[in-house]
Amino acid sequence: MDTKEGIDALFLYATEGILITNDKGEIIKINPSAEKLFKYEPNELLGKKIEVLIPQRFSAHKEHRENYNDHPHARSMGAGMNLYGLKKDGTEVPVEISLSPYSNTEGKFVVAFIVDITMRKQAEERMKNYSAELEKQVKNRTMILEEAIQELEKTKKDLHNALDKEKDLSELKSRFVSMASHEFRTPLTTMMSSLSLVTKYGEQNDKVNQSKHVTKIKTSINNLTDILNDFLSVSKLEEGKVENMPEEIHVKNFIAEVISEMKSMATQGQLLVHTHSGNETAMIDKKFLKNVLFNLISNAIKFSPEKGIVDILCYVSNSSLKIIVKDNGIGIPKADQEHLFERFFRGHNATHIQGTGLGLNIVARYAELMNGSIDVESEENKGTTFTMIIPQ
Repeated sequence: MDTKEGIDALFLYATEGILITNDKGEIIKINPSAEKLFKYEPNELLGKKIEVLIPQRFSAHKEHRENYNDHPHARSMGAGMNLYGLKKDGTEVPVEISLSPYSNTEGKFVVAFIVDITMRKQAEERMKNYSAELEKQVKNRTMILEEAIQELEKTKKDLHNALDKEKDLSELKSRFVSMASHEFRTPLTTMMSSLSLVTKYGEQNDKVNQSKHVTKIKTSINNLTDILNDFLSVSKLEEGKVENMPEEIHVKNFIAEVISEMKSMATQGQLLVHTHSGNETAMIDKKFLKNVLFNLISNAIKFSPEKGIVDILCYVSNSSLKIIVKDNGIGIPKADQEHLFERFFRGHNATHIQGTGLGLNIVARYAELMNGSIDVESEENKGTTFTMIIPQ
């Protein structure tokens, strides 16, 4: 590679752009990669001033070039700066440039090495968007947590004179604090770790790993939301602020909208299949129904495998509304089923999966307020079916 042929090969086949200018700023040699970067034909740039490759807004470049020729030295350009080159068609391209001066009997020259950093700039922009969205989500979840704490304190004051409810509230608070110390720590740790890796993979333009860790962040945010929503629901139920207010709704469309909102929670390949039969409308409290559907469907998603199917079936007759949520997940051990609707209870085979143990207790309370019923059928490793019936 020390021969002239070897040096010429390095110049011609280098993947980064290389050009050489004389002390007048004229391009005397340019490699194919640089010509391709700036969209010029072979040898079309020879003899042209280097300023032809620089956007007009950098009008001071000629002065900078002349100063550089007076005090030449090797240097890198681009770190902490926004440098752009000008293509033949007038479009701009972000670049990093390294300059190396040399001289011989023919005069003084400058070698410029030019790297197209378009992909890096795009990755940095995506990272800014990811970071801004994450900051927004964390801020929103913090506000929800503050509201939950305020609700807890208010509930404690309202129930101060009722010994039995005070005891229940103390247990709720104790269990919540214990649960929160673990359940909050896990997603928050995941978010911080994944955010660091997202930044790293963004710099490496590794879109696959970057996307994987963005998904982990979103999942952790959803887990935090689930925990806070469960606790707020329990607080409101304990305060007696929840009242059944049925209204006529289009059941098929309403359930379809809820399922659409929850599709982002599904893991890879999971399908949420909605089937409706019977009357189109029913009298039911919309908030109650949405809470029930959210808890039952989110449980089915969490406890089902990838590519699993979650069936949501609805039957509306003149006398009742029946909703069935069926999965083919890990199932519930027989010994656990009698405790399933108790507050904070979690099955022995589900302790490794994120959750508060409040969701099914909330579902049972809502079913009771609507004068309805909720039943479960399950077999370990074969799936679970929840059936809720609300009289009309």
